[in-house]
Amino acid sequence: MAVLLVDTDIAIDYLRGCHYAREFVEDLWRTGRACLSILSVYELYAGMKPEEEAATEAFIDACRVLEVDRRVARAGAEWYRKWKGKGYALTAVDCLIAGTALVHGLVVATRNVRHYPDPSIRYVPQDRT
Repeated sequence: MAVLLVDTDIAIDYLRGCHYAREFVEDLWRTGRACLSILSVYELYAGMKPEEEAATEAFIDACRVLEVDRRVARAGAEWYRKWKGKGYALTAVDCLIAGTALVHGLVVATRNVRHYPDPSIRYVPQDRT
């Protein structure tokens, strides 16, 4: 499996102790294949409770964090226009995460398939419990 861009939903599942997410993310960490968008970092911080700070920081530190730059912004905008024209209502954050994946040649690991309508850029980890 390739290097993956872990979406916020998977990170939250991991931090909440979901078995599938723990196995999945820990395998990515063991093999050096976990990336995280700076926008997912923002979302994690925004939703973090005070008692979750240490675990959240450890999760972020274990991933390679990818920034948003002009190429990512353009790719995200193109993604938005493409899918808006097909009737999808996507958020700026999800479009920029998709743009990050496209610019860096990554696939988004997510369970939010509606946020990433193109199956060629998403991987949905399965809950094997």
